[in-house]
Amino acid sequence: MGLFQRLRSMFSLLTATTYPWPAIDIRLPGKQYLHLVGSIHMGTQDMAPLPDRLLKKLQQSDALIVEADISISGSPFTEVTPEAPLETRLAAEHYQQIMALCSEFSIPLAMIDTVPMWQVALILQAHQAQKLGLRANYGIDYQLLEAAHKNDIAIQELEGTQNQVELLTSLPNGGITLLNDTLHHWHTNARMLQTMISWWLSATTPKDNTSLPDTFSDELHDILIAQRNQQWCTFLQQLPPGHYVVAVGALHLFGEGNVPSLLKAKRS
Repeated sequence: MGLFQRLRSMFSLLTATTYPWPAIDIRLPGKQYLHLVGSIHMGTQDMAPLPDRLLKKLQQSDALIVEADISISGSPFTEVTPEAPLETRLAAEHYQQIMALCSEFSIPLAMIDTVPMWQVALILQAHQAQKLGLRANYGIDYQLLEAAHKNDIAIQELEGTQNQVELLTSLPNGGITLLNDTLHHWHTNARMLQTMISWWLSATTPKDNTSLPDTFSDELHDILIAQRNQQWCTFLQQLPPGHYVVAVGALHLFGEGNVPSLLKAKRS
């Protein structure tokens, strides 16, 4: 590909439009126009309602694309098989750290004692977010889903909740790495959540090359971020021509090997 073609390809992929929320516009060769939104799965009350300009984009789109349609009722974790007591599965140091967090957040031991370690990590993360004032019904993707239902906008899933559960249950050693990473990066994760909250509540929005702190080990980053980003890019490239609002976790848009950079690389 010649220099002129490379430049034209690059500028046709990423547009220069900026928004008062974390988002990137992308135009793909198949005439798919994507408005990629850096979602927070739990949000603060101040994040509702969503900006009128974003809702208008949704109303004019052919479909809303999300990681999973979380507006569907019912817990995806109901069929998880109980395991041995947590104390027997963890090093004493980590068990005591978890007990301290349970005391701080008033988490009953029965809630976490026999669930898989990846689920312990998710429960702890959810309580940390709640302490920062975040709630699921104010999450960006949840609000977009509600607006899509209200306006009869089609909804497509990048993977769906069942595939997400299967991914978590397939993590090596019961997901102990996810739990260890959650404990090790506890304070970093809180700061990152506060950064992402500020993107939605202030006029300061991230640039395309913004990076976020990596709170995953190399192994987990590959499984939970890199591989999924590749799969999502393939999904997006195979969409019919049209306009789409795509809401995914901000780590997938601004972290290492993010979706926009992967789509750009496939064009160059």
